[in-house]
Amino acid sequence: MDYGILSLIPPVLAVTLAFCTKQVVLSLLIGTFSGALIISDFHVVAGFTTTFSTYVSEAMTDSSHAAILVFTLTIGGMVALLTSTGGLQAIAAKLSKRIKNPRGAQIITSILGCLVFFDDYANILVVGPTARPLSDSLRVSREKQTYIVHTTAGIVAGIAVMTTWIGFEIGLVNDSFADMGYEVNGFGTILRNIPYMFYNIFAIVILFAVAIMVRDFGPMYKAEKRARLTGKLVADDAQVSEEDMSSVQEETTGKIYYAVLPILTLVLVIFFGIWISGYRSLETDVSLFSWEGLRLSFGEADPMPPIVWAAVLSTLVAAVIAKLGCKMSIKNIYQSWLGGFCGLCEVGIILVLAWSIGGVIAQLGTADYLISIVAGNVPAGILPAIIFVTSCVISFCTGTSWGTMPVVFPIAIPLMAAMVEDPTDSPLILASIAAVLSGSIFGDQTSPISDSSIISAASTGCDVLHHIKTEIPYSVVPAGLAVIGYLLIGFAGLPTLILLAAGMAAAALIVRFVGKSTKTEDLRKEYDNEDQNL
Repeated sequence: MDYGILSLIPPVLAVTLAFCTKQVVLSLLIGTFSGALIISDFHVVAGFTTTFSTYVSEAMTDSSHAAILVFTLTIGGMVALLTSTGGLQAIAAKLSKRIKNPRGAQIITSILGCLVFFDDYANILVVGPTARPLSDSLRVSREKQTYIVHTTAGIVAGIAVMTTWIGFEIGLVNDSFADMGYEVNGFGTILRNIPYMFYNIFAIVILFAVAIMVRDFGPMYKAEKRARLTGKLVADDAQVSEEDMSSVQEETTGKIYYAVLPILTLVLVIFFGIWISGYRSLETDVSLFSWEGLRLSFGEADPMPPIVWAAVLSTLVAAVIAKLGCKMSIKNIYQSWLGGFCGLCEVGIILVLAWSIGGVIAQLGTADYLISIVAGNVPAGILPAIIFVTSCVISFCTGTSWGTMPVVFPIAIPLMAAMVEDPTDSPLILASIAAVLSGSIFGDQTSPISDSSIISAASTGCDVLHHIKTEIPYSVVPAGLAVIGYLLIGFAGLPTLILLAAGMAAAALIVRFVGKSTKTEDLRKEYDNEDQNL
């Protein structure tokens, strides 16, 4: 059944209510119910019952969703253990000896985020809790911390080669070309498409430009000003727990290895778990230790089981350290872990409801409706830009990049292929592939119903709506530059290297001249001048 414009009601209603009421759980639930009501032909009772019996229950019982929930909640317990042993505080204290200002804290967090590139969820839940004590002590706002963690997660994973995304992306490329009667090397196509991932590249440039220049704009500037001058890491109306409101700044007798060993266990088990489990799924005869074997293994792997193994094993390592190194009783170890686990229960509820509304949106055909609006007789030159904007809108409304890509790919790529001579070797095709992939990631970064937005905010103790409000300007700028880049490729055929250089320079200049200094001394001067003017 074609629901037409009605398919837009659930995402629009959920996002609008979330921003107006600041109650994410209630907004997602109402959005899910509104979609169920439409699907059940506006029968209130049927809509209410299917909301829970179908969409919520399916969201909870999906194997991938269950793995993410176990991973997130278990890591929450592990982080609480690392705090109890003083491990995280010890890392922050060590870094503080070299890093003395917010600039250094932002740069080191950005670098850490880029290093944990192979999985976006692992990135968020490793980098967020690790960098938070240091950033808190140097008065970096939670909004800025979440922005850095979130940006270095999906955006980096989206363009790095050996990640849990690569198999999914290769499959999309191979299937799209196969449906058109072409056989291509999906991995090679993904590699060639990287220079066209304008949004991802420009977003990373802005991230480091903001950190290095210590300049901000939009709501983020106000958040940083508040943190620097008052020490308030979150806004007064932020919806965060008391535990998240507190900063870890007290003296600690913990050792660095108390935190390093569990975190290293987490990272290594995820990496090698994905590598080896993917290799076991291969049907080709290739060496495990060859580049080809590594590439194929990551492409074939299901990342969900390894991240669960990693969460459990790293928690066990943290518990052993707490027992042997800190002489904690088993009861205290369990209570500490349970406190961290329960502290993320609300996040678990939000994730389930985000997936629930995603199921409703998929059944309503929201993505298909949005595509039908823009698909038509348009010039080939403008099509990559249209594909990018469409992917941005769909991913924002649905809150999922992985849900957007398989919907847009089968329509966008054949549409572009029909307008070029050789679809297997066309810059416009590569630009269109990149437009789908990077446009899908845009919504993941900016939507309040995105699971990565929710987990990012939870990992740094930030209100998810405050995160989105401060994040959006930092995502809109690279998105705008990306649109310009795709238009110039389409109509002028400019080389990507020139476009990348111009776009990166433009991104840095925007930070320099639009952004305002958030150095403590500059903010104090501004505050003193405002007082004198009054």
